[in-house]
Amino acid sequence: MLAATTAKRTFRGRREYVRVGCGRGVLPRTPPKAPFGVRVCSVVLTLVTGVAAAVGPKTAPSAAGATPLETFLDDLKTLRATFVQTVTDAHGNEIDRATGTLIVSRPGKFSWEIHPKTGGSSAGQLMVCDGTNLWFLDRDLEQVTVRPVDAALSATPAMLLSGVTDLRKSFSITPVGPRAGLEWVLVEPRDAEADFRSALFGFTHGELKRMILEDKLGQTTTVSFGKIERNVPVAAGELTFTPPAGADVIGTPRK
Repeated sequence: MLAATTAKRTFRGRREYVRVGCGRGVLPRTPPKAPFGVRVCSVVLTLVTGVAAAVGPKTAPSAAGATPLETFLDDLKTLRATFVQTVTDAHGNEIDRATGTLIVSRPGKFSWEIHPKTGGSSAGQLMVCDGTNLWFLDRDLEQVTVRPVDAALSATPAMLLSGVTDLRKSFSITPVGPRAGLEWVLVEPRDAEADFRSALFGFTHGELKRMILEDKLGQTTTVSFGKIERNVPVAAGELTFTPPAGADVIGTPRK
């Protein structure tokens, strides 16, 4: 009942608020913190990249009982996708809109790059998890933030899914049925300190098409996927990061 109420609340908000955008915000120099849209997407990416080790043959649900999300993650090794990312504030006002590219290599590596609607390739943000460090580049500020993966994950309890815990122990996963041509799955963190309140994953014919992420203040981030390539080659260099010349670097990477 609670899951159904949460899903209805999120969908209801989508009907009431016509405009949707993605807030990039402004990063303070100290302490560095990525905008909500990037932080929450990193949580979801950690779920996607790290769950392989957590949900093995002994703990995975049967095929008959698996949700579309779990079926999608099953046997996923790499993923390459384009997307449009948007966000509304608590009043339904558009904050920003961006396009981006996602590259995943499981377990534990990903690249999530976004460019604002205006500003071109020289603007925007890039988050790279190379398996050892989590890097965040804000091109507008010419600033790089880096933290070891285990420190970054422990700082955000909802990100504990990077292969160190069972998916269903950290998240409540509930199928909520079809709506607007997609089959939806509701994911809610069990930890009260998580960055987001809920996430809705929308699928069609087994492929992920949309994510709707809601934070505790009512801000909603929507990611609509375009072309998705599954289990395609990913070069090692696509998931490594070197700070650009002249950028301020905050934090110390683990060697």
